[in-house]
Amino acid sequence: MTLLDAKDVAKGLDGWTGGDDFITKVFRFEDFAEAFGWMTRIAITADKMDHHPEWFNVYNRVDVTLTTHDAGGVTEKDVKLAQAMEKAAA
Repeated sequence: MTLLDAKDVAKGLDGWTGGDDFITKVFRFEDFAEAFGWMTRIAITADKMDHHPEWFNVYNRVDVTLTTHDAGGVTEKDVKLAQAMEKAAA
């Protein structure tokens, strides 16, 4: 897997920020049910991709961090999952 520059990747994704080896975003929804429904849809997508997010949920907020652990940083897998998250949140 080819490592990508996390900060450059984040610039191409709306609302995402990049760290040394990850990209992150906070998603906000109308309420808990909407947030949890979104997480459920993303969980199915992530499982099919065999690429699972680090995330934390409180009520209507979901904090997401993406990195490809076995590659040691951000890869195309993270970009594709971030794009799927954006599409599902729209």
